[in-house]
Amino acid sequence: MSEKAVVVYSGGMDSFTVLNTAIQQGLEVYAISFNYGQKHSKELQVAAQVCQSLNIPHKIVDITAINSLMANSSLTSDEDIPEGHYESDSMKSTVVPNRNMVLLSMAIAYAVSLEAGKVYYGAHSGDHHIYPDCRPEFVDAMNAVAQIANYQAVDIVTPFLHSSKGEILKAGLDMKLNYGNTWTCYNGREKSCGKCGACNERLEAFAEQGQTDPLEYELS
Repeated sequence: MSEKAVVVYSGGMDSFTVLNTAIQQGLEVYAISFNYGQKHSKELQVAAQVCQSLNIPHKIVDITAINSLMANSSLTSDEDIPEGHYESDSMKSTVVPNRNMVLLSMAIAYAVSLEAGKVYYGAHSGDHHIYPDCRPEFVDAMNAVAQIANYQAVDIVTPFLHSSKGEILKAGLDMKLNYGNTWTCYNGREKSCGKCGACNERLEAFAEQGQTDPLEYELS
């Protein structure tokens, strides 16, 4: 019997690659997504479609009730999404307070209930500058807690913790993944805006790999 693993799956490029990495490793994968009131909730629709096509158990957990505790972010408030590159300090407005600690805590609980020994999530080096909860120190600390918080130890696995967005994309392209089945833009409109930090980083990754992004953009 295959070892079980829970994958925190947003529907974005990174978690899509992580999801398929876990599948390629022969794990019995259970995907979990969270609706925390994000403007780009379109990513949840994309995640559901992918899991259905892969015949993977998928839970979308509605945690919008705690949005008032996590609303100090342009992703969850009326504040406009900033445009520009991730390296800009303006992108700090997209930080959702304590998001990954909250989401990982619930994913760990789900893993314990399934008797799954691993929780995968898509932290990567491109996020280290802006998002404290994607840094190696955070992952190491959460992993230490996950070993002792329950009767069953759970390992937090971050396959791309030290990889760039371009390196993650290359790994996915090597697996023949179709990135048309992902959503990255922080503005949850019909097409990607092409201007927010998430879009900029995504487009740079495709350019780095000499590939064309299959998604449609408002700028095109």
